[in-house]
Amino acid sequence: MDLKKLLTNSRFMERLRGLRGAMQFLTTLPAGEIEYFDASVMVAWFPVVGLILGLITACFDFLALNVWAPSTVAVLDVVLLAALSGALHLDGLSDAADGLFSHRPRERALEIMKDSRIGVMGLVAVAACSGIKWGGLSGLEHHRFLAIMAAPALARGGMLFGMKFLPYGRPSGTGGSFFEKPLPTKAFFPMAIPVCLCLGMGAAGVMTIAAFAVSTFTLLAFYKAKMGCITGDMLGAMNEVNEALALLMLSGAWT
Repeated sequence: MDLKKLLTNSRFMERLRGLRGAMQFLTTLPAGEIEYFDASVMVAWFPVVGLILGLITACFDFLALNVWAPSTVAVLDVVLLAALSGALHLDGLSDAADGLFSHRPRERALEIMKDSRIGVMGLVAVAACSGIKWGGLSGLEHHRFLAIMAAPALARGGMLFGMKFLPYGRPSGTGGSFFEKPLPTKAFFPMAIPVCLCLGMGAAGVMTIAAFAVSTFTLLAFYKAKMGCITGDMLGAMNEVNEALALLMLSGAWT
């Protein structure tokens, strides 16, 4: 198919709009105002958007290491990742922690998650997760560029499992759009990108994939037992936990 036919192919253009929509939804990158919101098309692009964020961060990291020490650059990397996503997932992490660890009934916990104010558990969760990311980035010695690319992609792909296996916990909301249709198996195909990147890093990558699988399963089991559902905040928390865990595992002694 030549370029002209490709650009006039409605299915191809719909997928490109899905990528743009995913970037608009998940990032602060200059992709324009949200004009297209087809959640069923957008969601498959989540790992690709994570890869783009990882690539930007990895390029910044490569340049910054010529100026500052790795521990300093690690702090800047964490800040950059938060800025590129508009702290969307960190906000979800703080809200989810406040609600899930409030020891309140399900409905009250959901109300707490909607509260814009951050509580003690939310603050602790954000600080702990950011600290783990900093520790992982500081300790990266091998495959540093690939690791920084892979972690955000793997983490954003992890959210697909929450959409696949748990019902949405609110009667309405932006996150509910991603639960209106059953998530097809083909939506998981882009997960092959971060998985292949991890496999290219040898033992560290294999350990990271295993840890990602355990973490995702554990979080989903916890969500099901605690709430019987999932929300946008809980998806954001999944992303942050898996991103921090991936960076930690990729910097381990098994590299």
